[in-house]
Amino acid sequence: MATRIPLAERLRPRTIKEYVGQRHLLGEGAVLYNAIQRKNVPSMILWGPPGVGKTSLAYLIAKELGRPFFSLSAIKSGVKEVREVIDKAEQLQQFNGEQPILFIDEIHRFSKSQQDSLLGAVERGLVTLIGATTENPSFEVISALLSRCQVYVLETLDKDDLIGLINRAIREDDFLKNDNIDIKEYDALLRISGGDARKLLNVLELVVDAAVPYNIAITNDFVLRQVQQNMARYDKTGEQHYDIVSAFIKSIRGSDPNAAVYWLARMIEGGEDPSFIARRLLILASEDIGNANPNALLLANTCFQAVNVIGWPESRIILSQTVTYLASSAKSNAAYEAINKAQALVKETGDLPVPLHLRNAPTKLMKELNYGTDYKYAHAYPGNFVEQEFMPESLSGLKLYDPGKNASEDKLRAALRERWKDKYRY
Repeated sequence: MATRIPLAERLRPRTIKEYVGQRHLLGEGAVLYNAIQRKNVPSMILWGPPGVGKTSLAYLIAKELGRPFFSLSAIKSGVKEVREVIDKAEQLQQFNGEQPILFIDEIHRFSKSQQDSLLGAVERGLVTLIGATTENPSFEVISALLSRCQVYVLETLDKDDLIGLINRAIREDDFLKNDNIDIKEYDALLRISGGDARKLLNVLELVVDAAVPYNIAITNDFVLRQVQQNMARYDKTGEQHYDIVSAFIKSIRGSDPNAAVYWLARMIEGGEDPSFIARRLLILASEDIGNANPNALLLANTCFQAVNVIGWPESRIILSQTVTYLASSAKSNAAYEAINKAQALVKETGDLPVPLHLRNAPTKLMKELNYGTDYKYAHAYPGNFVEQEFMPESLSGLKLYDPGKNASEDKLRAALRERWKDKYRY
């Protein structure tokens, strides 16, 4: 008997109108909607979490434009496969003037040389490139290629989108619409999906297969039991990738080196890119440890560099050393909280003027306007410090960085209190 195509694949949208979510890009009058209507779509990078429809959107764009569609996976393809597609695209253009869409899934996994092989085709207009990535393209896509692409950020699907997708599956899918499916509660389905439509539909199909033969109503408890019993299935198909990454990060944040190294092993055995793991550690070293242990960032950065120099399988040892050190380290999110507060303040208060004494004065006119006049050069004072206001006038006295409660930041707080008195009294 033939294997049934998964529900997520069966329910792929056939038109832009059926596409779920991303109204900021595809709503009437939105930037990508307008480009599709004008049939003038640029090369682009679709950046967003898994299961939000990056692959479907690329296919639908090609379909709306009536263009040939080539698809490559960065995991399975190399320079050879890229060049073969580019050769086909060149032949098509010479034959009938068509410019194909070239979709590359997980483009962040392409090496520099692989991305370089795309550059010429994009520059010459042989293909319109659509790359999909879950990683920040500023870090993962070479600047020459990135500068020739628009970056569109795709958002996690909201609750209404996800419930609408469930109901559409029950109503329209050829296999499900004839079943007597009784969904009493949606919360567990939504929580497990994490905004990932593909994961939601795969879990829905799993749960329906277990419930329908026995006329069981689908409740939150039933969903959780079925998913727990079938967890291995999702491990094998990669459905739990981001759940494992989340458990890994939270174990280090929670100072449990045993759990952290376990989840590291799960990622290693699952074939995870070691550079991806090392990047996550680099972020965590600042976000969750910060000034509680400044050496953490140094070690994480050294780990990132070493992983890229040493390669596999020895990199696992370097990763293990870094993971166990970070998990065992003192923790503080004070630096992370400080930049969050500062950015929120900037959005709230706008472009406040720089105080005159802090302004640069490269011209005679600026000097005549007293730019920089009352600035006090810290190194000219005892202890390389003199009290003066560095914030805009309306924010005078505001404290954004509040050191965490740990040995290292206790010393920082004491030094700040000695200099700034009342601002760091508490």
